[in-house]
Amino acid sequence: MKELVEVVAKALVENPDEVVVTEKTEGKNVVIELHVAASDMGKVIGKQGRIAKAIRTVVKAASFKDNTRVDVEIV
Repeated sequence: MKELVEVVAKALVENPDEVVVTEKTEGKNVVIELHVAASDMGKVIGKQGRIAKAIRTVVKAASFKDNTRVDVEIV
């Protein structure tokens, strides 16, 4: 899941070198934290959070087959 978020985020931002994705596992719960440059924050979140919601939807759909719960946090 970490790689999926990283690929999507790097495709959206102007500074792909500053994209950092960390993954924390707690049992069947996984928290993925996405760090981007301050100037790219709006591109990752989108108007009214649409891009962020789409990223979360794709990750949840991909994690469904692994039977895990994945949360994506944009920091």
